[in-house]
Amino acid sequence: MGVGNNILEFNKELPKEVSLVAVSKTKPNEMILDAYNAGHRIFGENKIQDLVAKYEALPKDIEWHMIGHLQTNKVKYITPFVSLIHGVDSLKLLKEINKRAKNSERVQNILLQIHIAQEETKFGLSYDEARELLKVSNTSEFNNVQVKGFMGMATNTNDSEAIKKEFKGLNEFYLESKLEYPEIDTLSMGMSGDYKLAIACGSNMIRIGSTLFGARNY
Repeated sequence: MGVGNNILEFNKELPKEVSLVAVSKTKPNEMILDAYNAGHRIFGENKIQDLVAKYEALPKDIEWHMIGHLQTNKVKYITPFVSLIHGVDSLKLLKEINKRAKNSERVQNILLQIHIAQEETKFGLSYDEARELLKVSNTSEFNNVQVKGFMGMATNTNDSEAIKKEFKGLNEFYLESKLEYPEIDTLSMGMSGDYKLAIACGSNMIRIGSTLFGARNY
């Protein structure tokens, strides 16, 4: 079973409204092409260097998502082409993305990363900080950036009730924000270990790596 077959099988069980981001980090171009030839177009990377190299080497109709933590000094390398940046978690980063997208004469779609997990090590905004950033992003100063929704990572635990509570909280915030900002349409939550729970709690974008590509090579 190759990656292409895994993608086809996986897509069969996914609800229509859920987008699959194939997390191709650390994986070779051949594997990505295998998925591409099976009709898949959305891939996620977490390192700028790899993202740029893969963008240059692979077909141009691939939608690249930046899913890792993004440093402001690296933004300029990806704004000419990246489809969606998942992890925007500060005003400083928002400003840099807006500036670089302006230079590239495009509007950059982004998700605000919300801190929903118990672990302190995970990045993200509180709900109140996200409300503020949403307000700011809708001012005329930010014409080259568009907040499409939110991304969150649940606590790494076997306690499914705890995970469900975190996902449900983020979904409530998503639905509340949608009422005020109709352009919001994306809720990115759920990875290989918890995507079924995430979908049940309202996610419409999941980030799947090892289930599709096999264990990671570090």
